[in-house]
Amino acid sequence: MPPTRDHLLARGPLAERANAFLGRAWERGWLPPPVLDPEALWALAAKPYGARAEDVEHGGRSGEDVADFRERLVRLIAAIEADADLNPLGRAMAWGQLSRVVKNRLAFGALWRERPELLETPLAPPIIVIGHMRSGTTRIHTLLAADPAFSHTRYCDAYHPVPAPLGMNRVKAALELAMLGALNPWMQSIHPMAPAAVEEELAWISAALHHSIYESQWHIPAYSAWSEARDPAAVYREFARILATDAAHRGIAERPRVLKVPAFAEDLSTLLALFPDARLVLAEREHEAVLKSAISLAANQMAMQSDSCCLERIEARWRHKIALREARIAAELGGWDGRIARASFDALNEDWESAIASVYAELGLILTPEALGAMRRVMAASEAGHHHAHREQLARFAASPR
Repeated sequence: MPPTRDHLLARGPLAERANAFLGRAWERGWLPPPVLDPEALWALAAKPYGARAEDVEHGGRSGEDVADFRERLVRLIAAIEADADLNPLGRAMAWGQLSRVVKNRLAFGALWRERPELLETPLAPPIIVIGHMRSGTTRIHTLLAADPAFSHTRYCDAYHPVPAPLGMNRVKAALELAMLGALNPWMQSIHPMAPAAVEEELAWISAALHHSIYESQWHIPAYSAWSEARDPAAVYREFARILATDAAHRGIAERPRVLKVPAFAEDLSTLLALFPDARLVLAEREHEAVLKSAISLAANQMAMQSDSCCLERIEARWRHKIALREARIAAELGGWDGRIARASFDALNEDWESAIASVYAELGLILTPEALGAMRRVMAASEAGHHHAHREQLARFAASPR
């Protein structure tokens, strides 16, 4: 049993010990502190490629996309250093995430140089779940992904997307989740994950340094504001390349992919330009409930990595995100004439089968007995899931002052 999460900014015991150990180790010279520097990260990632490093950086990408990533990396690291106030554990985690992003960037470039046909993989029009974080998007995504007529992304492919032999991405994912679960004992209650389970594609836009995953972990207002205002086309071109590669590698390109990332709401215009034949499912939930759950998730992530987290700043950030995403959804869908279904959080709670049947009807899809049976098995399995603990955490926080 995990310890009781008695405060929004609570940290797990192992995270506390790891943070203290790293601080002492760096101070006393037992270990070198990680260097958050764009050039150092590039040098480390480029080392296996030698003279080919620049060539693989450009593999499958335009000069504009290469320059966009470079600028994003510089600006993100500058924002981390200026505002994030990371503790030793947070600094180690930031270095680990960003070094892996750069390594994967070059690994994909090398793959696309060798196999350019991957980028030409024809894809079935996707089904895209749009909605705020904590608005029921995960449940909708998981239910639709259970339909054998559709395809989905797995956790191991989301966070270890470069194709690997012998299923090594699943092994890496299992080890990663075990480590993260030990550091953060409430992780699975907030967002349940498993190596081969259905997962959103957040890591794929984060691979091109979209701000979404990073602002939920670190206080980086300058980077968030700059990235929100920037044309995200380069980010989504990289996303599309990874999507095509994953579909080809796994042999699932002919089945519609069920895609879901809350940040899609910020970038609908760009996303729908890439996938003009997509069907959309819009998740709807009362905004204050979304806000409370989003604050809980962000606080859980940020508290582990910084000793100076501020709940007022976290709340302000997520109020801003909800307003921004609502405005951009309204602006884009007001002139969009494609298929769209709406699914409310409350309706899914009251009668998920009727809610999903309505989604299928609005999208012009057939809900087969096989699909419904698979969905019932998913819902039955979720009855014993970790996510119920987060509901209890939120109720406890609501009953006590911050």
